[in-house]
Amino acid sequence: MTRLILASQSPARTKLLADAGIRHSVLVSDVDEDAVQARYGVTDPHDTALLLARAKAEAVAALPEAEGALVIGCDSVFEFDGEAHGKPYTAAVARERMLRMSDNSGVLHTGHWLVDCRATAADVEADGGAYDDDATAPGSGATLGAVASAEVHFTDMDPEEIDAYIATGEPLHCAGSFTIDGLGGAFIRKVDGDPHAVVGLSVSTLRSLLGHANVRITELWSAE
Repeated sequence: MTRLILASQSPARTKLLADAGIRHSVLVSDVDEDAVQARYGVTDPHDTALLLARAKAEAVAALPEAEGALVIGCDSVFEFDGEAHGKPYTAAVARERMLRMSDNSGVLHTGHWLVDCRATAADVEADGGAYDDDATAPGSGATLGAVASAEVHFTDMDPEEIDAYIATGEPLHCAGSFTIDGLGGAFIRKVDGDPHAVVGLSVSTLRSLLGHANVRITELWSAE
């Protein structure tokens, strides 16, 4: 049976996969996002999202628990006024950002990185074994990524609404200080692009990456 591991602690991402009927488990990486960015000096929001997704996927792929599985890592970065916005963490930062975002728009970039940790035919042969017609298909050795981006248009938000939203705690740990699948959805007027990318994982992008590993997404659909 093909196994998929989500290298993310995001409840929104695992719920999205579950709602899409995609069987998976969760294994969280211990990647220090600030340290990764400092090391590579990436400033472009698109590239930063992909870099962090790769760091998370490769960290989990290196764990013994990932052997024989496919690992998908994801990370989101919000681009607004030419700046990269990750998680605000504090109410003051979230408030300043949301006041600027009111009646405005920005682009949410979600990076995806897939690592195929299944043994390849060459690995098995090197160990003295061999694949036959009845054996499970060997791993592809694939390690690749892609970014799904969507433009998010916000409604006019008055300061009282912003303060009430921040008081819930929801936006403090979300890229860009908002969600689309929670309370923050009330402040989003429309999305141009894949709405799943705004949640934090594009199912269509995942399907494309799995294809490079010779896996159909239908293999991961949960049994009825």
